Amino acid sequence: MATLISAYQLSKSFASKTLFKSISFAIDTEQKIGLVGPNGAGKSTLLKILSGAMKPDSGQLSTSNSLRLGYLEQKPVLEAGKSIYETLVEVTDDPYDGINISLAFELIKKLSLDETAEAENTDVGKLSGGWQKRVALARELMKQPTLLLLDEPTNHLDIQSILWLEDFIATQNQISFFIVTHDRAFLQNTCTAIFDLDPRNPDGIIKSFGDYGQFLETKQMILDSQRRLEEKTRNTMLIEKAWLARGPQARLKKQQARQNRAHELIDAVDKLENKNTLRKSDFDFSTTGNSPKKLVELTKAGKSFGSRHLFSNLSGMIRPKARIGLLGTNGCGKSTLIKLMLGMEQPTSGEVFVNPDISINYFEQGKETLNQNVPVIKIVAPEGDYVHLQGSPVYARSYLSRFHFNNFQMDMPVSKLSGGEQSRLLLAKLMLTSAHVLILDEPTNDLDVETLDTLSECLNDFPGALILVSHDRFFLDQNTTELWAFTENAEGEIIKFADYYQWESWYRNEGIEAKKEGIAAAEAAAKAAASAPAKSGSSNKKLSNKETTEYENIEKNIAVKEAELTKVQADLDKSENQVNHVKLQELSSLSASLEGEIAKMYSRWQELEAKVKG
Repeated sequence: MATLISAYQLSKSFASKTLFKSISFAIDTEQKIGLVGPNGAGKSTLLKILSGAMKPDSGQLSTSNSLRLGYLEQKPVLEAGKSIYETLVEVTDDPYDGINISLAFELIKKLSLDETAEAENTDVGKLSGGWQKRVALARELMKQPTLLLLDEPTNHLDIQSILWLEDFIATQNQISFFIVTHDRAFLQNTCTAIFDLDPRNPDGIIKSFGDYGQFLETKQMILDSQRRLEEKTRNTMLIEKAWLARGPQARLKKQQARQNRAHELIDAVDKLENKNTLRKSDFDFSTTGNSPKKLVELTKAGKSFGSRHLFSNLSGMIRPKARIGLLGTNGCGKSTLIKLMLGMEQPTSGEVFVNPDISINYFEQGKETLNQNVPVIKIVAPEGDYVHLQGSPVYARSYLSRFHFNNFQMDMPVSKLSGGEQSRLLLAKLMLTSAHVLILDEPTNDLDVETLDTLSECLNDFPGALILVSHDRFFLDQNTTELWAFTENAEGEIIKFADYYQWESWYRNEGIEAKKEGIAAAEAAAKAAASAPAKSGSSNKKLSNKETTEYENIEKNIAVKEAELTKVQADLDKSENQVNHVKLQELSSLSASLEGEIAKMYSRWQELEAKVKG
C-alpha cells in the first residue's frame, strides 16, 4: 500500500473564522475514506485544497508521482451546448483516440446516460441536477484517476442511483476514494475508514479505520474521555479558585506561579466546555390545536400524460401522526403526487380529497420560496423586527440565532448562504406557520448529521401528518412508518412497504423483474395500437383535415415508436453488444434518434390537444 497524498499541519481560515488548524493525515492506495463533520468545518474547502484548486494558509501537501486525480464537486459545472459525449472526451489527452472513445461509450452505458432524451448527443445544459451529476462523475472517470474526490455525491440522486453508485464504488479496487457525505447508509456501505473534521476533536481531526459503525464507537470513546478530562480539570480549577479567593500575598514566586496556574486552568475548562458542547438547532413544528381525523384521502387516484401513467389506482388515507415516505426514481411522479395532495393539480382518474379546514406546510426541494436577493432576516420578518411564534412575538434576530445564524449572516443576502444554511433558513421560516400536514421534499440535502438528528427529534414530536421525500435512507427509515414506492411498470403502480429495507429487498429481486414485465406490457400495447383501426367521427372543427388525421393516429404512432425503442434498448443490454464498440455506438445513436422522435411526437400531441380544447 503506497501513499497518494500526505497532508501535514494544514490550516485554513476565511476572514476571522478558522475552519481547521494544523491537521495531518494521509490517503493511501486502495482506501475508501469518508470525510464527515458539522456544517462549516471546512470539508469542501479541504477537498479543494487536495485538488489544487485552493491553497492552504499553512502546512505542506505532498503527492505521489503515480497520483491521477479526479474531483467531483458538490455542484459540478458543465458547459451548456456541449453533448454528453463531447463533455467526456474533452478531458482526455486525445479525443480521437480509439481507447478514449471506447471508454466514453462504456461509461455512458455504465452510468445509464444513454437513457437521456438523445443519449450521448444530449445537451448537458438541458439535463436535471441528478443527470448532470452523473455526467460530471463520468467526466472524472474519463481521467482514469487513482484517487477520486467526491463532494456530496448523493445529493440530487434518487435512491436507485445511489444504490448503483454504492455498487460501483464497491467494485473499484484500482481507485482510492475520499468522500464528503452526510449519508450514513452510504458511508456504512462504501467506506473502509472515516475521518471526522471538527474543531472540537483532539488535533482537529479523528481518524477511524473501519466502517461507519466502528467510527461512532471510536468517537464516543473520545468524547467520553474529553468529558472526564473536563470534569477533572474543573475540580482542580475550583480548588485553585478557592485558594485565590483567600487573597494570598503574590510576592513570592511560588505564590505567583500558583496564580498563573489557576488562570490557565480556568482557560482550559472554557476550551473543554466549548469542545464538549453540542450545538443543536431549536426545531419545533407546531399544529393548530384540534385536528380533523381525515386530512387527505386518495381514492383510486391516477395521473397520466397521454399513454404514460405516472401512477394509477392509488388509494390511501392520511390522518394525524401518519408518517409516509415517497420513494422512486427522479421524474417518476413524486412531485406530481405532492401537488395533488396540495390541491395544486387534479387527478386524471379517481379522486383526491384535501380537507378544506387544514393547513399544509411544504418544504420544496429547490427552495424556490427563498428570495435569493433579500437579507436573511427579511425571510422570517419581512415587515418588522419581530416574528410571531405560536402566538407570541419573538425578536427576529433571537429567533434566527436558534438556528445558528450570527448577526453578520442575518444581514447577508440569502444567495451568500451555503446549501445547508439555506435549508435551515427554510425550516425556520416554515416553523412560524402552524400546520396539520408537513410535506418535506429532500430536506436532508447539505445538512450535517447533528442537524439531521435534531430534525428527527422534532418530527417525532410533531402531532400532525408527515409526507417525506428523501434520498437519505437512514433519515427516511427513521422518520416514516410506511413507504409508497413508485414502480417502473407500464401501469404506474405504487406499492406500499413497511420500511426501506423491505423495499430494497423487493427492488433487488422482484423490482428488476417488474421493470422487464413493464417493458413487455409496453410492447404488447404498441402492437395492439398499431393494429387498431383509426378513430371515426372524431373530427374537430378546430383542426384542419390534415391535423384531424394526425391527431387520430398520433397515439398509435407513438406506441409503435416506443416499441421500436424498447427493442433497441434491449439490444443495448445484451452482453455481446456491450463489448462490440461499433455495434454499441450504432445502437446508441439509433436509441437517441428514436427518443428524439418520440419527444417531438409528444410535444405535437400536446399542441393538438390544446387546439381541440380551445
